[in-house]
Amino acid sequence: MQTLIHVRFSPDGTVTEIGARPNGVDAQKWFNHLTRTAGNSYQSLAGGRGVFRVAPEELEGIKDTLAN
Repeated sequence: MQTLIHVRFSPDGTVTEIGARPNGVDAQKWFNHLTRTAGNSYQSLAGGRGVFRVAPEELEGIKDTLAN
């Protein structure tokens, strides 16, 4: 089973919305962190969108590394 984290971009390429974002974390910062830690799990979609596909336990580990 995988968790899908949806991303929506503005026309200039900045992140406007992203799922599974920890409280108090900026959308762009969360996207940058996911890209560094789970970049191979990212799939670009049409219309300024994309999705990360990660295992739930991997997502928890990724969130933990952001806090450190």
